[in-house]
Amino acid sequence: MGLFFAEDPHFDETERQTGFYRYRQLLSTRFRRWWKTNLLTLAGFAPLTAGISYAVLSSSVLVLIPCSLLGGMIAGPFLAGMYDAVLRGLRDDPKLWWDCYQQAWKQNWKGSLVPGALLGLAAGVYAFMAMLFWWADRAPSLGTVALYLFALLVVLVVNTLYWPQLVLFRQRAAVRLGNCLLFCAKYFWRVLGVGALQLGYLVVFVLFAPWTLLLLPVLGVWYILFLSQFLIYEQLDEALGIEERFDETPPCPPV
Repeated sequence: MGLFFAEDPHFDETERQTGFYRYRQLLSTRFRRWWKTNLLTLAGFAPLTAGISYAVLSSSVLVLIPCSLLGGMIAGPFLAGMYDAVLRGLRDDPKLWWDCYQQAWKQNWKGSLVPGALLGLAAGVYAFMAMLFWWADRAPSLGTVALYLFALLVVLVVNTLYWPQLVLFRQRAAVRLGNCLLFCAKYFWRVLGVGALQLGYLVVFVLFAPWTLLLLPVLGVWYILFLSQFLIYEQLDEALGIEERFDETPPCPPV
């Protein structure tokens, strides 16, 4: 990581760091794994993107709903694999990348179909609404835009807290949603900040498209998921006991 940060003679990547050094350590040791998983995740989201694009271009809600649901079901297991990879990195799982990814698919593909479908539907509805704003003869009021962004913020926050539970534990959906609510109540400002960070990341990608699409193979999904989970991982571990339940051996060199 000396390309981006000045070398510190006291920095030891073989020991688990804290704070910014932990952020730097994870980027150094896990980038290749997350980048490869990101490419697979983008491939998994391609049908959803194509379906929503076709529905928006044809201005058809009847096309939007089935395309969003089906595309979301396809994307769900890929997104679960991305969350699984990020969380394994945060807890220093030493297993090989491809073995971890296969295991994540076997464990989570069924459980991620319904959440994926709902996420796909939400993505389709928000994309369609955004285009309605663009097509409208009059610009939407500030109140309408604020409500639109707030609702999107809520969706991002729920996803940030729901998917880690899906890939870590076998629970009912009601339990996961209840945990989301309790976690938000206890760490309100931190969760709000993480949600706002994701919202800003998404807005930048949309506003500066198509140029930002060139960044998808490099940053795409993995970086914002990693940054979001990194900022709340200590609190998630405290609330859910992640480190205790997944007590792994010391990490081996990444593959």
